[in-house]
Amino acid sequence: MDLEVRHLRALCAIADTGSLHRAARQLGVAQPSLSTQLRRIEQELGGALFVRARTGCRPTPLGRLVLSRARPLVAEMRSLVSEARAAATGDTELRVGSTASKALAGWLRRLRARGQDPTLHMNVSPNALLRMVADGQLDVAFVHEVEGCPLRIPEGLRLRVLIDREPQFVSLPADHPAAAHPVVHVRELADDRWMIDPTVDGEWDAVQRMFRAAGISPHVLHGDYHTAAALVATGEVVTVCQPTALSRPDTAVRRLHGDPLGVRLLLAARTETDLDGALPTLEEAYRETAHQSAAYREWLEHETATATAARAPALP
Repeated sequence: MDLEVRHLRALCAIADTGSLHRAARQLGVAQPSLSTQLRRIEQELGGALFVRARTGCRPTPLGRLVLSRARPLVAEMRSLVSEARAAATGDTELRVGSTASKALAGWLRRLRARGQDPTLHMNVSPNALLRMVADGQLDVAFVHEVEGCPLRIPEGLRLRVLIDREPQFVSLPADHPAAAHPVVHVRELADDRWMIDPTVDGEWDAVQRMFRAAGISPHVLHGDYHTAAALVATGEVVTVCQPTALSRPDTAVRRLHGDPLGVRLLLAARTETDLDGALPTLEEAYRETAHQSAAYREWLEHETATATAARAPALP
């Protein structure tokens, strides 16, 4: 049996889902058919590619070797088909992936103004979005990398840094005592309930490090940040937030003293051409969004002034 792209795609699906059942559903085939196909592939290659257990399937050393070669081939084939279809139809669609950002609306608007037709796929996991770009399912992805928790960058991806370190702020109920000050110490929030989304890659680890450094151990609830925003407004929790978030009558966005949390903002694509086409509009949209937040604007002005003073020659 000669291996074909569909066989490699099946192996990637099994590895990605960790289950023959889920892989079969993703591929649109019956599980017995996929199991038979896997056995034939293993016979062709001369060894087991996956260890089957009640908890699922995981690659063997031989499986990891095969997958390391299969993934780029599958991604290239997807990219080839996508680009060929676009060229044949004159399609200007740009498949955009992103984690949450207030800059998204301005970015998509600017892309449309340039004659592109962006579609959007949102995901809280930057690693999942990067894998989708590598697999040819997305053209570009705008993601964040939590400080101290490096992303898993698939082989062959091109990256551009939008912001090397964006500080993360805190969102408080408007009547919280700490909201009376422009800068909040983490220790001031030791007795509050925090809500953190543990599904965001690296987020929970970074927040735990911040708590340990501050010597506090607050009560933590786990939930998505849309729910967190609603609970902040009713005085139930405090939560970390992006510095571009805006204060409202019932919430206050404040800087954390010492900027203990930070992320790096990245744009990823398979080609330099895709990066060059998407980055300028994203930079414009981000600057526009940053300017709208008074707290973040003040932080940026302070950082710029500090950096300028550091570069100035010493007086004799």
